[in-house]
Amino acid sequence: MTIDEKIIKPKLGLLKLAEQLGNVSQACKIMGYSRDSFYGFKELAESEPMVLTEAQVKALEKAQEQRPAEGQIETEHPGYLGSQDTYYVGTIKGLAAFINRLFIDTYSKVALAKLYDRKNALVAADLLNDRVVPFFEQQQLPLLRILTDRGTEYCGSIQHHEFQLYLAIENIDHSKTKVRSPQSNGICERFHRTIQDEFYQVAFRKKLYTSLDELQADLDEWLESYNRERPHTGKYCDGRTPFQTLRDQTSGFSEAT
Repeated sequence: MTIDEKIIKPKLGLLKLAEQLGNVSQACKIMGYSRDSFYGFKELAESEPMVLTEAQVKALEKAQEQRPAEGQIETEHPGYLGSQDTYYVGTIKGLAAFINRLFIDTYSKVALAKLYDRKNALVAADLLNDRVVPFFEQQQLPLLRILTDRGTEYCGSIQHHEFQLYLAIENIDHSKTKVRSPQSNGICERFHRTIQDEFYQVAFRKKLYTSLDELQADLDEWLESYNRERPHTGKYCDGRTPFQTLRDQTSGFSEAT
């Protein structure tokens, strides 16, 4: 057996193990690879014989990790990569300043959001626990990876950081944007403008809010319309609503994993 064959064998073994188990996540955990690496190996194996040197394997794995951080958002299906960010909204009279914590599925453009009166790792994890993970569980889809900036609410030691701990518990990989490059999370930046122009500006002209719960209820109603009724021009939506885009891909992805 050549050196190259010794290098290639574990990669093919990962694909075969995933097929035998019927579970990509479990196979990656057993073999010690990320799910991004699995799909990279799978794509190469399907397109041509897998003949990779050690340097090529390392380059592939590094590229899989760096693409989201460099603004080249690579997404294969709903749940493959979610983008999370924070948007300062303003204040409600008599209450503290409040922020909009946002999650967007980069494939379908399904958006989920929740309002908070503070900005820390605990509320960053709460958005995932309260809104995001339950939503994907309802759709019978795994959430594989999260893209965030490098703020302290997202980054820290897993032993003392609620967000990092939650990602580990839920087996969600974490990618981070480049330093001082908010445009590399542009999908959230664009949605911030949309939600500001189409929801917050309109809502504050029409109504005097006295609590976050009251504003959250109207935000949830607007998001429901955005996700299920409004056609989207995103790359994978092709004029469909975000939720319809997600549902149209669900059956095919379930069969593949």
